[in-house]
Amino acid sequence: MNITVFGATGQVGKRIVQMALNQGHQVTAFGRNVESLIDRDQTNELLTAQKGYLFNEKDVAKAIEHADVIISVLGGASDGSDKTRSLGIKHIVEQMQKKGKRRIVALGGLGVLNSEDNTLILHGEDYPEEYLAVGNEHLKAFETLLESNLHWTFFCPADIQDKEETGIYITSINYAPEPNHFRINAGDLALEMLKAATQSEYIQQRVGISNY
Repeated sequence: MNITVFGATGQVGKRIVQMALNQGHQVTAFGRNVESLIDRDQTNELLTAQKGYLFNEKDVAKAIEHADVIISVLGGASDGSDKTRSLGIKHIVEQMQKKGKRRIVALGGLGVLNSEDNTLILHGEDYPEEYLAVGNEHLKAFETLLESNLHWTFFCPADIQDKEETGIYITSINYAPEPNHFRINAGDLALEMLKAATQSEYIQQRVGISNY
């Protein structure tokens, strides 16, 4: 497949890029500092590292030109002060719709999953105030996907730890996993996101994921 990865230099994104290349996929890695992904001595012919700006329509359009699936693992400030997550998805979705692209797998947060009373975890009285701004950014990104005609999947982990994959984790649809340990290895998250992208899993569903 031809896969475009936004947020390709982050702890999840760089792992998705490497896993996809290892599986023989053609990968366009998009970001402002994608040079770090390129092995200067042995450049992988399957990798296109595209330096670009997320809020530039032409850059985003070029990145998805040949994509069969788009994976967005955009990050941002931990206090939610920037709009990379919400506006980034908005720009990606707009260009996908213009070009007739349908499949996107994107990264959100735990707060966008349903609680037991079917409200969002984010809106619960016990939701930590320090995570509220970031949670609202994830919610805006999710609402953009929800209002689109795309075949989206929205992954909603809690704490992402910069560790390699174990293959031992639990997922759930629209609700938090049980048991939920409120953490997931970046490698396992990358593994499951790539699997969902390449095997067309979790279409128009939110996915909870946790270490088992």
